[in-house]
Formats: sequence, structure tokens, C-alpha cells
Amino acid sequence: MKHRLAPSQYAVLLAVVLTASFGDALLSRGMAQVGPADLHHLTLLLHALTNPNIVVGIFLLIGFFACYMTALSWADLTFVMPATAFGNVVIALISRFMLHEHLSLSRWFGILLLTSAVGFVANSPARTDRDNPLQDTGKAPGVAI
Repeated sequence: MKHRLAPSQYAVLLAVVLTASFGDALLSRGMAQVGPADLHHLTLLLHALTNPNIVVGIFLLIGFFACYMTALSWADLTFVMPATAFGNVVIALISRFMLHEHLSLSRWFGILLLTSAVGFVANSPARTDRDNPLQDTGKAPGVAI
């Protein structure tokens, strides 16, 4: 039996990939502009929050988190993670062309190897059949009210 996702679910998975990839890239660009930072110099990290790349990157990563939670509400983690593995390719392309990073052949090979996991989960159900104790009552198991 083939399990298909709704177009809106594909859109959520795409949003997970794009918001995470561009959010991470903008954080990287912003921190390269700010310079080295560590937890012993919190003022530098707070100053980093004035960098537009970092601010937009943070908002994109908040969007990623919302989309990721949405995907996990209707799919197993073991489906969502491989299904969004294409983000590795997106990050590599962004890193190469937007951040001008050099990617060695071994990095490209590793990225393609990780991304190949998509093929293994593409024909599997997004949610495995299981009893969900929260589904019937809305309460956590073992909680009496």
C-alpha cells in the first residue's frame, strides 16, 4: 500500500529545508562579519544581535522550528529527518555560491551519501501505526485529573 502526502505536507517539508538552510547560512554570514565569539564575552554575542544577517537568520530558524513541529505532528521523526535530508544539498549550494566556501570532492560525496536516505523513506508511511495515548484523552499517560 502506497502512502501519499498531501501537497500541504510537501510544502511543510520544503519549508523545513529552506528555512533551516537559509537561516543557518545567514547566521554563518553574520557571525563571520561579527568575528570570533565565545560564552565568556556575552556582550559580543549580544552585539551580534544587531547584525541584520543574524536577525533574519534567527527569524528563519524560528520559522524552521514551527514547520519542524508541524511536520512532527503528522509524521514520525524517522520519516521527517531523512525526508528533509535534501537540505544538506541546499546548504552545500548556498555555502558554495552565497558564502563562497570551498567544498572538496569528499564533502560533496558525503553530502550526496547522506541525502540518498530520501530514497529509502520515500515509499514508507509518514506515520507508523501505533497506539497514541494522548490521542484519545488529550492527557499524558498516568496523569489523573
